Amino acid sequence: MANALPPGPSAPRLMQGLRFAVRPVELFEDCALRYGEAFTLRLPVGVPSVFLSAPAAVREVFTGEDEALRGGEANGFLRPLLGANSILCLDGARHERERRLMMPPFHGERMLAYGRTMQAVSEGVMATWPTGRPFPVHREMQLVTLDVILRSVFGLEQAPAPATARLRELLRQTVGLGGSVFLLWPRLQVDLGPWSPWGRVVRIRREIDALLRAEFARRRAAAEPRDDILSLLIAARDEQGNPLSDEELRDEMLTLLVAGHETTATGLAWTIHRVLAHDDVRARLLDELRGVGDGGPVAPEQIGRLEYLDAVIKETLRLNPVVPDVGRLLARPARIGGWDLPAGVAVVPCIYLTHRRPDVWPDPLRFDPERFIGRRPTPYEFFPFGGGVRRCLGMAFALYEMKVVLATVLSHLELHAAPGYRMKVIRRSITFAPSEGMPVVVERRAA
Repeated sequence: MANALPPGPSAPRLMQGLRFAVRPVELFEDCALRYGEAFTLRLPVGVPSVFLSAPAAVREVFTGEDEALRGGEANGFLRPLLGANSILCLDGARHERERRLMMPPFHGERMLAYGRTMQAVSEGVMATWPTGRPFPVHREMQLVTLDVILRSVFGLEQAPAPATARLRELLRQTVGLGGSVFLLWPRLQVDLGPWSPWGRVVRIRREIDALLRAEFARRRAAAEPRDDILSLLIAARDEQGNPLSDEELRDEMLTLLVAGHETTATGLAWTIHRVLAHDDVRARLLDELRGVGDGGPVAPEQIGRLEYLDAVIKETLRLNPVVPDVGRLLARPARIGGWDLPAGVAVVPCIYLTHRRPDVWPDPLRFDPERFIGRRPTPYEFFPFGGGVRRCLGMAFALYEMKVVLATVLSHLELHAAPGYRMKVIRRSITFAPSEGMPVVVERRAA
C-alpha cells in the first residue's frame, strides 16, 4: 500500500481545527472509536497528521532514525514563542549538542540539591492561601513552579531585586498569553501594535531578552561559582570547547520556563484533583507521609522512599497527560503502524489514547495507583514526557518537584474540592488542564 494515509474525519480543515483546539478529548475519542488505532487529522495549520496509539507503532516512531523522524520540524509552530534555538525546535547534530550540554544539571545530586528550595517555595505560597473559601489551585501551583524555576534554574534569588521582580512578571505574562492555542496559528502572529495579542508577545519577548542578556553578562563577570542551572549552562562547553551563545541561552531559558513551569503546575493540579476525588488514595498517601516523616514534614531527601506518592503521580499522568501527543515530521517515506506513509506528513504518538488502551491498561478509566507498584510499563505504553532521543530532559526534575510540592502541601493542609465543582478538560495552548483552575477549599490542621 504505497503512500496511503489512514482514514480520518472528512470535515473541512477549519472545522477539524476548531474541534482540535476547543474539544480535543472528544475528537480523539470519537476518532479512536470510529477509525481505530491510526487515523489522520487535517488541521488548518501544518501538514496531515497521522495519530497513533498502538504501542508497537509508538515504538517504531521513538526508535526510528532521528534524521528521518524530525521532532524539531514538527515543533516548528513553537519557534515564534520560544525561539529558533530552543531544543524543542532543533533536529540532528544541533539537537544532540544542545541536549548533551543541558542534561547534566537535571540529574543526580545536583537535581536533588534543589529539593530544599522546592519545599521552601511551597511553604511560602501555601501561607498565603485563604481558609474556608474556594480558590484555583492551578494558579497557585503556577506560582510555586515559577519561583522554583527563578531560583533553581535561573538562580535569580541573588540577582538585583528590581530585575528579578520584572522578569517574574514578564514570565507570568508570557505563560498567560501562550495559553491561547490560537496564538500558535501563524496567520495571527502579526504585530498590530502594543495592544494586539501578538504585539504584546513581541514586546514582552523583547524586554525578557534585554533582562536575560544583562543577567548573562553579570553572571559571566561574577567571580564566585554558582550551582544554579543557568550558571552551569554558561560554563558548559561542547566537544569542540564552544559555549552556548547568548541567543541559544535565551531560547533555552524560555524553553525551560514552558517545560518546567506551566507543565509541572498543570500536572500538580491534576494530581490534587485525583487525590481529592478518592478518599482511599488520600488516606493511604497521608499514612505514607506520616510514616516517612515521623509525624513531621517530609524532608526532600526522603522523597525517594515515597513509593505510593510516586505511583499516584504516574497514574495521574496516565489518565491526565499534560501534553496529549508528540509529533515527528517524516523526512522520507516510512512504514509505521502497518501503513506506508509518504514524506512530508507528521506521525503523532497520541499519549492520551495510548494511556487509555484496555489491552494495555485493564479497566483503563479507573484511577488505580497500584498499576505502578511493582510494575514498570514499557516506554511505548506509558510516555507522559515523550520518548526516544527527544524525551523531556527535565523529566526527573519535574517528577521530583511534583513529589516535593505534593508531600509539603498534603502534610500541612486539608484540601477539599470546591462545592459543586465539575471538572472538564480544557486546552491551554499545547497542554490539557482542569477547568476553572481546579478550585479547592483549604482547612488548616492544628499544629
